[in-house]
Amino acid sequence: MTHAVDIAIFGGGIAGLWSLARLQQAGYRVALFERHALGGVQSIASQGIIHGGTKYALTGKLTGSAMAIGEMPGIWRAALRGEGEIDLRKVRILAEHQLLWSTGSLASSMAGFFAGKVMQSRMQALDRGRFPPPFDDPGFRGGLYRLEEPVLDPRSLMQALQAQYGDLCYRTDSDPVAERHGDGWTICLAEGVEIRAAAVVLAAGRGNADLLSAFGQPEPAMQLRPLHMLMLRGELPPLHAHCLGASANPRLTVTSAPAADGRVVWYLGGQVAEEGIERSPEAQLRAGRDELAALLPWMTLDAAEWATLRVDRAEIASPGGRRPDDAYVGEHERVLTCWPTKLAFAPRVARLLEQRLVALDISPTHAETGRLPLSRPPLARLPWDEVERWN
Repeated sequence: MTHAVDIAIFGGGIAGLWSLARLQQAGYRVALFERHALGGVQSIASQGIIHGGTKYALTGKLTGSAMAIGEMPGIWRAALRGEGEIDLRKVRILAEHQLLWSTGSLASSMAGFFAGKVMQSRMQALDRGRFPPPFDDPGFRGGLYRLEEPVLDPRSLMQALQAQYGDLCYRTDSDPVAERHGDGWTICLAEGVEIRAAAVVLAAGRGNADLLSAFGQPEPAMQLRPLHMLMLRGELPPLHAHCLGASANPRLTVTSAPAADGRVVWYLGGQVAEEGIERSPEAQLRAGRDELAALLPWMTLDAAEWATLRVDRAEIASPGGRRPDDAYVGEHERVLTCWPTKLAFAPRVARLLEQRLVALDISPTHAETGRLPLSRPPLARLPWDEVERWN
């Protein structure tokens, strides 16, 4: 039996889910297919930061990344208030803002100065009397800034979208077999279900490579920029902060979340995660301990438990493998391929997809999406909930 939809989305991370919400509201018959769990792989492993571009302005000028992402926090905050294009009022906000700290070294202090000059409306220098833990310790000699960029619980975000749009999400255990028909696609799933769609959206992160092959698309090319993230669990203060270094990227980025047992988990990215891709887990743990000892030397972390996580950031291929400045949406033969690059770019991906559909003259049918004979995908678990053994 063939099931008709306007748009078939493959990939249940943040880009796929936000696009599903926006297109459904626009009147498209849409269905989303996910091989694993809602939250995907890259989205659930993100640090939940809704970037506004400050970290990309540390060289003292507005980069392409800073300009492209600048409007995203406002879009997200409207959604979190229930006043935006989708309703995210039930999403757990881990922090209303982040911190940016300098270590006191000349390079770090200069980076903070330049970021403050360029992004004055988005960051504020804090007086020492207002320093929160752990920076309220006399041992801290650096400067501290507040960034007006929130941090969200990624699983709570996926859960809020699942509650509203889960009836349009389906689990499929393998890549599709696809054929062009007229102006659209006939898609056969391994479960014996056949879908007819006017257009297809590929939003599966790293999985886009196999999906492009399944749809006979030689382009666009994808690149992977791997990370070796760190996690530590213990009696820790909540912390959402970037440590300034000598380069345009933060030396260390820390976000935190409460664990089930009441302790706090710190999730560490930044240069230590980028430079750790060649290290073994044991070597990466040593590097993480050394970095925290250097940056927060007054803290005692001997009782903390550690773990590592490898994450591949999937993106549109760029010259020299550099980070793309913007989200990507491309189209060929009514196959629209997207990579958001950052969690914060999900609204932009959805907007670009809708504009492409209009340009292709694919109009909403404003018809009900029929129930498909497929199971529902589960909700992805947070990285620290997947750790089998802490060190």
